[in-house]
Amino acid sequence: MKDIWRKMDKPLFIMMILYSLIGLAIILSASSVSAVLRYEVSSYNFFIKQAIFVGMAFLVGSILFLNLPTSKYKYFSPFLIVGIIAALIGLFFYGKITNNAISWYRIGSFSLQPSEFAKSILIIYMACFYQKSLKNKNNSIYFNLIPIAVAIVLFVLIAAQPDLGGALIVAGITFLIFISVPLPKKKFFKLLKIVGVGLVILIVMLLYSGKDILNSRQLSRLNFKAPCSRYTEDTGYQVCNGFIAIHNGGLFGVGLGNSTQKYLYLPEAHTDFIFPILVEELGSIVGIFVLIGYMYILYRILKIGKSARGNIQNMIICYGVAALIFLHLIVNLMGVLALIPLTGVPLPFLSYGGSFTINIILMLFVVERIAIENKDVKIR
Repeated sequence: MKDIWRKMDKPLFIMMILYSLIGLAIILSASSVSAVLRYEVSSYNFFIKQAIFVGMAFLVGSILFLNLPTSKYKYFSPFLIVGIIAALIGLFFYGKITNNAISWYRIGSFSLQPSEFAKSILIIYMACFYQKSLKNKNNSIYFNLIPIAVAIVLFVLIAAQPDLGGALIVAGITFLIFISVPLPKKKFFKLLKIVGVGLVILIVMLLYSGKDILNSRQLSRLNFKAPCSRYTEDTGYQVCNGFIAIHNGGLFGVGLGNSTQKYLYLPEAHTDFIFPILVEELGSIVGIFVLIGYMYILYRILKIGKSARGNIQNMIICYGVAALIFLHLIVNLMGVLALIPLTGVPLPFLSYGGSFTINIILMLFVVERIAIENKDVKIR
């Protein structure tokens, strides 16, 4: 075990711990009021649950994922894909409706969101698939489209919940992984054309299907510019209060625990709008350092992926995890800042959410395992 800890990427592990602790602190502050006034539970309710999620993820990651060779992933990745597709289908029969979406299974006092794990399972599946495909150079060009077809199935099932934000992140991860696969240029461009034509055909079919692609609630979110001009409307209320929180914070913040916007002005203060609360309490300077820290986390992941170039599977996993975190950052922050429609995507480490938190931490332990294997290769 000591040998494993010695070979880990220490800077990345330190950042994982640091951001988990920052997340716990800000969730405690952001959720304390709404927990009592809106949910009628203890002010520590969401903090305690999040602490359990973080603890579980670090425990499982340390015991299982740090010790499990990534070469074993190829044996169970097809079963994981089948399992997650079954879980997503099962939501339409047994799922719990929250915020007009059927995205969760209720398990006691906790909820499980399969779409969060679908993103990581897709990353591992695509990595294992393309590792095998590149070894077998005789594969048909269409064989390499199988992961795209699987991703489309996941996209449709998640979008149908409806969770358009999660579905778009699945699409983004698929695209970024696809362009990172070192396929021969001729084969790559031919595949890109096929995928492009397929997407055009799919879009035309949807447009002429006679069915509404977006429901009324999703359509209303397309009206995202100048939110404070619509303060009394659902389309502007939350985002405008996020602006107010950021403005209140100024450079140095009003102090941890002293946010005024968490007093039910921001209904999702501890989830989607955690960053405005962080800036309000700790200031824009801390907010900027938090964003720089995220960039450093992405840098460490990409560096580990680059070092794994001899192992296509591990390289793709690292790039996929970096894409997962990057897309969540971009979609959450741009939505909060009214640069794109708000889609309800959480912020890595900082937002409350069991499935999302556990998934992100476990995938970073997978990256740590790859870092360990990179050092083992160098030693040989």
